[in-house]
Amino acid sequence: MKRMGMLFRAKANKALDRAEDPRETLDYSYQKQLELLQKVRRGVADVATSRKRLELQLNQLQGQSSKLEDQGRKALALGREDLAREALSRRAALQQQVTDLETQHTTLQGEEEKLTLAAQRLQAKVDAFRTKKETIKATYTAAQAQTRIGEAFSGISEEMGDVGLAIQRAEDKTQQLQARAGAIDELLASGALDDPTGTAKDDIAAELDRISGGSDVELELQRMKAELAGGSSSSQQAIEGGAQDGAQQSQQSSPHKFDKQ
Repeated sequence: MKRMGMLFRAKANKALDRAEDPRETLDYSYQKQLELLQKVRRGVADVATSRKRLELQLNQLQGQSSKLEDQGRKALALGREDLAREALSRRAALQQQVTDLETQHTTLQGEEEKLTLAAQRLQAKVDAFRTKKETIKATYTAAQAQTRIGEAFSGISEEMGDVGLAIQRAEDKTQQLQARAGAIDELLASGALDDPTGTAKDDIAAELDRISGGSDVELELQRMKAELAGGSSSSQQAIEGGAQDGAQQSQQSSPHKFDKQ
């Protein structure tokens, strides 16, 4: 169980590390700091509100104390010492409350100053963190872009790796098809495979066809030469025969002329 737990934590840590984006983490931390700063400001506002309420109570008690003092003075002037004593007693009780409220007011005022100073310091830290955050994010984005460009140029990125594998497979398949086509041509030429169309011939048949073709051409050339030579002789004989026939006809027509005369 411990080993399984360790393996699970290791896998989860690796998955989280792969899925984690530092920019998102920085933004989340900045958001939390803003929330904390807001809480501190609300605390300062609450303390200031309490201090203001104490100040109002002090003003009210001090006004009552002054009124009791005036009433006691007037009662003593009228000879009512008992009323003057009662007014002074009440004034003394109010004065004790005023003293307590003044102590609380001083304490709240000190807390307010501390919280105000803490809020100012926290505000400065949040502002500095925001500047650093943006700087880190910009640096990370630039490094990420540079890494992707480098991987693309070097061909080690996943996308370019897939493209490279596809090109390699296409080249391998093309070479395999070329090799197969060449092997089939060699087998057809050697006569190891029969061509059902009758167009493919082996080397011997091709050589015989070439020789036969050459012989036929030579024979045809000789025949044409003979025909040309025979045609010339016949023409000459025809010309000579035509001349002899003309002479014989002239001789045959001449006696008839003489007979008519």
